[in-house]
Amino acid sequence: MSRFENDVAVVTGAGSGIGREIAIELADEGASVVVADVDDGGGRTVVEEIEAAGGEATFVHVDVTATDDVEAMVRTAVDTYGKLDVAVNNAGIGGEQAPTGEYPEASWSQVIDVNLSGVWRCLKAELVQLSAQGDGGAIVNMASVLGLVGFADAPAYTAAKHAVMGLTRALAMEVARQNITVNAVCPGTVATELIRGMGNAMGREEEEVLREFSSRHLTGRPIHPRDVAAAVVWLASEPAARVNGASLFVDDGWHAS
Repeated sequence: MSRFENDVAVVTGAGSGIGREIAIELADEGASVVVADVDDGGGRTVVEEIEAAGGEATFVHVDVTATDDVEAMVRTAVDTYGKLDVAVNNAGIGGEQAPTGEYPEASWSQVIDVNLSGVWRCLKAELVQLSAQGDGGAIVNMASVLGLVGFADAPAYTAAKHAVMGLTRALAMEVARQNITVNAVCPGTVATELIRGMGNAMGREEEEVLREFSSRHLTGRPIHPRDVAAAVVWLASEPAARVNGASLFVDDGWHAS
């Protein structure tokens, strides 16, 4: 039997990169997946990929800075598939690159709103449904190795990811008696559109930035989105039912060096 047969999952930021791989793997394992993203074209393409492989998926446009969108995402899961079992809060942005003392306030607000407050908004909506169902569930938040270590010229992103790890631990303590697990995954440098965006913000080529960031890994190689998806899907699965409030690093040893 597939690990998520008869389960329903929502994945934010599922239109590309890590989120795409998570949505596809959950569907491959039997889950019905709500693919949530601000990128309508990317999100619908992921749904088509899942359906072509024999899985079930539905796209919903979700901007995680908008409470109405987030609540509609959860309603879509319930209205379409009858319940919610797994929530993966993956949507995020890299933001501008600048020293802390020169960081634009508008950029700071945007990064915190998407990467931290966006996770919190999703959690609020997801918890209403999971608590009402009363039969447990699994939540996985996307943090980063920068939730543990510092990184020059990325103060907003680093602060937000540190905070996501703290939010994950606090919530795990609140809902453990409801059989809801809450964990975080902390990737290192993953070859996704986020790296391209960071390169653009720095005025540098994507491959150059990828090589520089990957040099912090013990192998010196970038991480594939599938590697991160595998960790997320395991944390959401029954074998990880006693893993709670944890931050799982998929960073090729960056934080250990």
